[in-house]
Amino acid sequence: MQRFMQRFMQRLIGWGLAISLWLWSGSAWADWTMPMSFSNADLKGRDFSGQELQGSEFSNANLERTNFEFADVRGAVFSASVFTQSNLHGADLTNAMADQVNFSGADLRDAVFVESILLRSNFANTNIAGADFTDAILDGAQIKSLCRQAAGVNSKTGVGTRESLGCRA
Repeated sequence: MQRFMQRFMQRLIGWGLAISLWLWSGSAWADWTMPMSFSNADLKGRDFSGQELQGSEFSNANLERTNFEFADVRGAVFSASVFTQSNLHGADLTNAMADQVNFSGADLRDAVFVESILLRSNFANTNIAGADFTDAILDGAQIKSLCRQAAGVNSKTGVGTRESLGCRA
């Protein structure tokens, strides 16, 4: 009987610990939200200003004339999307994957592109005043072109646009 009680108590304590851990870890999951997916979507003219969209996926999306002003899109994926004439003023695109994106005519003032991948993206006729490209991955031709118009200091990071691109004086 004593052996039965000892095994019963061990199992009871084991189950109690397991349930406690499960309940405790549940509160950690409450703050986690599933990233949204807008891949291949036609989002022309949509307003995402000020929204928290970390890790969301917008690959191959039509984002023409969209508003992402002051949006938090850290870690988002925009591969092969179209951002023509869009507003990304003050948006945080840290660690974003924005390769092969058409940003032509976009407002990128004060945007944060820290450690973003921007290879083969089109920046024709964009406003990059105060944008921070620190440690972003860009083609040499992109850097040369962006340096021609680079000016200003990012209000969030305090880094100059020319400095972040590694432009020569």
